[in-house]
Amino acid sequence: MNAKRMTGLAMCAALLAAALGGASPARCEEKTAKPVVQLAILLDTSGSMSGLIEQAKTQLWKVVNEFLSAKQRGMRPELQVALYEYGKSSIPSSERYLRMIVPLTTDLDKVSEELFALRTNGGQEYCGAVIGAATESLKWSTRPSDMKVIFIAGNEAFTQGTVDYRSACRGAIAKGIVVNTIFCGGHASGIGGKWKAGADLADGQYMNIDHNRKVVRINAPQDTEIAKLNAELNKTYVAYGSAGKEGEARQRAQDANAATAAPAVVAERAAAKASANYRNSKWDLVDAVKDGKVDLDKMEDAELPEEMKQMDRAEREEYVKKQSARRDEIRAKISGLHAARRKHVAEKRKELAAEGADTLDQAMTKAIHEQAEKKGLELE
Repeated sequence: MNAKRMTGLAMCAALLAAALGGASPARCEEKTAKPVVQLAILLDTSGSMSGLIEQAKTQLWKVVNEFLSAKQRGMRPELQVALYEYGKSSIPSSERYLRMIVPLTTDLDKVSEELFALRTNGGQEYCGAVIGAATESLKWSTRPSDMKVIFIAGNEAFTQGTVDYRSACRGAIAKGIVVNTIFCGGHASGIGGKWKAGADLADGQYMNIDHNRKVVRINAPQDTEIAKLNAELNKTYVAYGSAGKEGEARQRAQDANAATAAPAVVAERAAAKASANYRNSKWDLVDAVKDGKVDLDKMEDAELPEEMKQMDRAEREEYVKKQSARRDEIRAKISGLHAARRKHVAEKRKELAAEGADTLDQAMTKAIHEQAEKKGLELE
């Protein structure tokens, strides 16, 4: 435990002791610890769900950006995302046709990579089983103040499989995990299929969407400049160690995936990359130094990129500082442009309001805002 955290805990303990005559150390630590937001996305990947996957992979960054300026108790929370698929016949029946693709992680590029790699084929959709698996297998926070949410989307009856959805949903909420259900089809059909009943058991929201609907992507005057700045932002990353090349390649690949979708997706991804939610300390030296993950003085030459191997200690430190300063400068520009972009898009969306709000990202963001408020989490 570092000195700063010990000081915070000591102060909290003293204040609580004075006011209440003693208090739980666990509650004191909860008030001083960095908040966490945990989102687990459970997607039906059976044969009819290609439209759902298309919406998910192109709207990930828009959902992530709901937390751009999030604060709880004056602190920015750490965003973690997990991904499951269920209902695919190529997954063995012994595994109940479900698979954890990505555990709860801050590596958003990895989540994007796996979304773009998803394919569909027929199978059995066991909602209770996948909710139970996510509840038991993921490393959920034990702090009541942290936001812990499951989103499950699909189009078959919620009652399928040997794991009762009622026990699965009760098990989730017993751990403080809210379960939101998104039925891909008509509102009444989802209610009849018990999707609303599942959400009701776990303090979540029941929503329905048209998973085959093409997402309306609104281009904005800021898109071209944001794309240029995104390319400049990538130049500030300094790949190091065994994970460096892989991480750098994944970053570029997800930029390319966004570019194949639409300028709007590029802009949303760039905004996410310009935020505190986008951290790559496992492969980027700038983030690693800032997060205290590595000590430049102790790094072997073999771990460094070619451009740094011939530098002395002072030069290496200066190089990383310059890259960090340049990144902060670019991020600030992207954030400013994205704020203007959001205003432009909001105005255009008013003109399209008659088309409804029934896509995956819209359903998720609606629930996120309402449930964040209950946790004292301030969003835009």
